[in-house]
Amino acid sequence: MGTPNKSHFLSRRRWFAGAGAVGAVAAVAAVAPKAVVQTEATAAAATAPRSGGGYKLSEHVKRYYQTTRV
Repeated sequence: MGTPNKSHFLSRRRWFAGAGAVGAVAAVAAVAPKAVVQTEATAAAATAPRSGGGYKLSEHVKRYYQTTRV
């Protein structure tokens, strides 16, 4: 049979490398829009309300304080 042609081997290697690169780009493109949306949502949640604070005395918090009294 003989040894395989070197140019044939290189073209096969180049084809697999190209297919891998295309797959990597597709994976990044699929995740990138979700990452931007999550970053914007996190930034919006991190900002404090304009009314002067984020703490609110709710019924849940009042109940907690009642359970911690000695």
